[in-house]
Amino acid sequence: MEKEIPLRLSVLGHPQRLMVFRLLMRRYPDRVPAGEIATALDVKPSTLSSYLSALMQAGLVTQTREGTWLNYQVDMTGMRETLDALFLDCCRGRPDLCVPASADMTSEAPAMPDSKYNVLFICTGNSARSIFAETILHSEGAERFNVYSAGTRPYSELNPVALDVLRSKGHDVSRLRAKNVSEFIGDTAPKFDFVFTVCDRAANEECPAWEGQPISGHWGMPDPVKAEGSEAEQSLAFQQAYGTLKNRIRAFAALPFTELDRISLQRAVDDIARTH
Repeated sequence: MEKEIPLRLSVLGHPQRLMVFRLLMRRYPDRVPAGEIATALDVKPSTLSSYLSALMQAGLVTQTREGTWLNYQVDMTGMRETLDALFLDCCRGRPDLCVPASADMTSEAPAMPDSKYNVLFICTGNSARSIFAETILHSEGAERFNVYSAGTRPYSELNPVALDVLRSKGHDVSRLRAKNVSEFIGDTAPKFDFVFTVCDRAANEECPAWEGQPISGHWGMPDPVKAEGSEAEQSLAFQQAYGTLKNRIRAFAALPFTELDRISLQRAVDDIARTH
């Protein structure tokens, strides 16, 4: 570790390489194509290649090939080794000195057993996927969750096909409206226990730093609004998005929240994205 840690810190000290690493952290556990990274960050492919190469050589990013595509993912082992080295060596293992003031000094679950968990689902537009997620979790566990959704786009509208799908599943859509994340920032906003991104574009963006360090998850999936083909094929895309989210949300709602600490809950949230 004597050579690896200084190298990793040097690599992350470069603003653009750090930008790439932060995007991959937001997208974890996804494996993200290089072209998507370049588009999201507005970086030339040749320049991005050099950034990714440096991150891989430092043991911070891994590369996998799927056909002709090269995909990239944060190497969590390397990341944990780096954080451990900083904490145990530089900080001498003293949480009173090195843990951020806003961090919870315990490993307890994010809320007390007798309270509701505040959950926010984010997408670029608050029109379909995030609305599905809000509605499904509200239906599955309104007694245990306060559920919200929002979009990062300045303005969006509820998609009529998405509303039709929700009605066909027996959901009440009268309470739904399109919202922007700005509604959930500030002193009067709820303190969130969980924040999920349900589209890749929203996860690629620099979202607000939520107070209280909520557990975050990325549950990306294709945008049904952009589905092409016949009317039946487009309708199927909305049905599939609803079905995927319902499976994930049911798995999430079934977690034994009061029995898991924050680290275990974070792992469980990440596992849901991989397995459902």
